[in-house]
Amino acid sequence: MFWLFRRKCSKMAEQRTEPTKHPGEGQMPPSQDTLAAIGELSRVVKNNPDSVEIYLALGNLYRSQGEIERAVQIRNNLIVRPGLDKEFKIKALYELGRDYKRAGFVDRARAALEEAQALGGRNKLILSELARLAADGGDYEQAATLYSQLDHPQAEAHYLVQFARELFDKGVEAQGKKTLKKALRVYPGSLEAWLVQLTREYDAGDKDRLRKTLSDALAHVRPELSFILFEGLLSHATKGRLPDSANARTVSLSQTETELLVAVLNELESRHGEILLHYYGALILALNGRPQEASTWLERALLLDPTFWPARLDLLGLSLEEQNLSPLFHSQLEFFINKARSVKRFACGVCGLKQSQLFFVCARCGSWHSIVFRMLLTD
Repeated sequence: MFWLFRRKCSKMAEQRTEPTKHPGEGQMPPSQDTLAAIGELSRVVKNNPDSVEIYLALGNLYRSQGEIERAVQIRNNLIVRPGLDKEFKIKALYELGRDYKRAGFVDRARAALEEAQALGGRNKLILSELARLAADGGDYEQAATLYSQLDHPQAEAHYLVQFARELFDKGVEAQGKKTLKKALRVYPGSLEAWLVQLTREYDAGDKDRLRKTLSDALAHVRPELSFILFEGLLSHATKGRLPDSANARTVSLSQTETELLVAVLNELESRHGEILLHYYGALILALNGRPQEASTWLERALLLDPTFWPARLDLLGLSLEEQNLSPLFHSQLEFFINKARSVKRFACGVCGLKQSQLFFVCARCGSWHSIVFRMLLTD
């Protein structure tokens, strides 16, 4: 099988394709500086073949350039070296695991990392790589276990929720509920767990339980993240068709669905002073065919913050049909409104990455629950 590995790595080196980037895992872009560093380290290694650290650094540089085969050869040469210090062997196995992972050989990556773990015990770097491998491979239960060992409750709860979803999809209700409850015990502020609970209550059609679950969720999640509960619930209720209040007119709901959203609205009305809650309340009112009340809620949001652009945009959208405009002007204005609505509404509060959909871990910097609603277009 080694010829297959060599062939695949050689092809990767020729194409210089960038791999999928995992949250928090940076990749060094190919550059003349990197190539110069490889050349310089290669010369140093020739003059000092016992320098293990230099070998490891050289292998990392080869990996950053996509030359995985050379990186793997360096690690293997170190691992089999007689008398190699245990610490360096662990490092070599760890880097070998990352090399194989970059090449797409998941089983070999896991084997190398597990061997490193067996030698080095509970090492956070190794556990992190194993956790990401498990998550990428869809083994969410194992990923949750590994993040538990890393004392990372947000990630542990996240993958417990993913595992619970799988169980629900397979019809294993009892174990799914148990896993979901465990996620909330591990991390009571788990947005993912509360969202699954809310959408299940919504689908069950019990408005009283839905409101109670929403109240419990709002008591546990961070206040600045509560908008995620409403965004996720409304997206589920409308099957992703509700980017703004004006489009609510195109969504058809049953009587039961209308009553469920009224229960959500009643919970919102009991909480005053939060601008985003007024905004999502307006969306619910528009969904229920109450545009005038929706406009009132949007105006309340603007009283709290006159620069809150989504409220202004939705007010304009709601009133568009009521204006006596020429067909040409109406068409042009509608075009610009739709363009404005295509602006990405969410961003990572740590690195600033903008997204159009909800996210729980930033794809760029790997921060958990760092999502913010872009209150200003300049955010």
